[in-house]
Amino acid sequence: MAQNNEEKSGFFKKILDKVEHVGNKLPQPVTLFAILMGLILILSWIFGSLGVSVKHPAPEAPGVDEHIKAVNLLDAEGIRMIMTNMVDVFAEFPPLGLVLAVMIGIGVAERSGLITVALRIFVDKVPNSLITFSVVIAGMFSSIAVDAGYVVLIPLGATIFMSMGRHPLAGLAAAFAGVSGGFGANFIPTAIDPLIASFTQPAAQIIDPEYTVNPLSNYYLMAASVPLIGLAGTWVTEKLIVPRLGKYEGDGGEVDQKEEISPTERKGLRWAIVSVVIFLGLIALAIIPSDAIFRDADGSLTPFYNSIVPLMLILFFIAGLVYGLVTKSIKGDKDVAKMTADSMSTMGGYIVLAFVAAQFVAYFNWSNLGLIVAVSGASGLQNIGFTGIPLLVAFILVSSLINLLIGSASAKWAIMAPIFVPMLMLMGFSPETTQAAYRIGDSYSNILTPLLPYFPLIITFAQKYDKSIGLGTIISTMLPYAILFAAVRIPMLVVWILLDLPLGIEGPIYY
Repeated sequence: MAQNNEEKSGFFKKILDKVEHVGNKLPQPVTLFAILMGLILILSWIFGSLGVSVKHPAPEAPGVDEHIKAVNLLDAEGIRMIMTNMVDVFAEFPPLGLVLAVMIGIGVAERSGLITVALRIFVDKVPNSLITFSVVIAGMFSSIAVDAGYVVLIPLGATIFMSMGRHPLAGLAAAFAGVSGGFGANFIPTAIDPLIASFTQPAAQIIDPEYTVNPLSNYYLMAASVPLIGLAGTWVTEKLIVPRLGKYEGDGGEVDQKEEISPTERKGLRWAIVSVVIFLGLIALAIIPSDAIFRDADGSLTPFYNSIVPLMLILFFIAGLVYGLVTKSIKGDKDVAKMTADSMSTMGGYIVLAFVAAQFVAYFNWSNLGLIVAVSGASGLQNIGFTGIPLLVAFILVSSLINLLIGSASAKWAIMAPIFVPMLMLMGFSPETTQAAYRIGDSYSNILTPLLPYFPLIITFAQKYDKSIGLGTIISTMLPYAILFAAVRIPMLVVWILLDLPLGIEGPIYY
């Protein structure tokens, strides 16, 4: 079967092999940012020495010079600025605190077993006719704890299909499509929302220093995408993948049966849900009254919006704590401390990445190269008439192609945001719209790139059922999902823009 799949993939497989070859030549993200830092320093020296400048698009703004000049970061003043601000740049890097804070709560919820059991029950308690849809949907929901979706739900999807007498690889593909191809689409705010917004805001401030981006500025669009992706994933699975795979002739040995949910786990989940409902009720009391805690003196909900990350931390922490106490996975404060510490220990690589990414973003802003590129690029696009919705669609496609080579959503956006957010602001689109377009392009191509960190794990799961499966088989199986997800999500954004609907909370279409 694997050989047939590879033959059918044909030309496409050759392209992916080339992408894999080129991608393997790229350095690790930390090294990549270090190289970019050096490149920015050299370019700042060149353009600063040449006196390159552009006219500011909003010279009437207070405190803004009429001309934007490239700043040489390798002269004496530039070197002093780099060295004296290096620690502060790292400590004040917005994504760092946001991600680490949310991971404290998610760490307790994940390691107590709450998230795993919730996912298992979700896919276990639906009718067989809706099982494929529920597996895809559960994949999207699993992004509240990224590792849980890949490590728990994807093999669980295969096991569920196997127990129903269906081909396990179809269940694996449906779960993989939801977890990775539908990444970011969710009814529940996740850590990715404030993380992406934290890169968008400083990029927007290159043009407008007072601009702020709400972490939930894309929430309406992302939530509305959930049923659309669920239906698309279900159609591909049932109409294309299941018929193509045919009847399963197992050669992978004995398959584990679905693990039953114990009464204790069910009890823990019920009490966790009760704790979440109570907490949400308290939040409602803190935002609904006109003089509520999370309202400003003028009645706005700005304090609530600025508290979303701490509230997410507390919500996950309480739910995980209650579940752990009921199921005895948490016996005391030492267990909680260990869970949070273990959760932080997995973030070591991200902290190192955040250090170099923070320096890169700072250099890019200090040098004024981002603003110069944005103004020049916007002017060039306007001159050739490439504006509006076609420009956004092109940006989505560019994002998806870059995603084939750089897997980390935050690493890509850290590089792209300072260029594209200001550029599209000058073309009339809000930072929130550019952010939404990026998130669409960054999702559906995840399931096609061998450079996805979890791709080897997916192959390992699949080889449990067919030892001959390789890269070509997985790619050719997932290609229809990627095509259809792109075919439904891009037009959805276009319709959203044409109707001028808000993208989310404080998420306008136009700047």
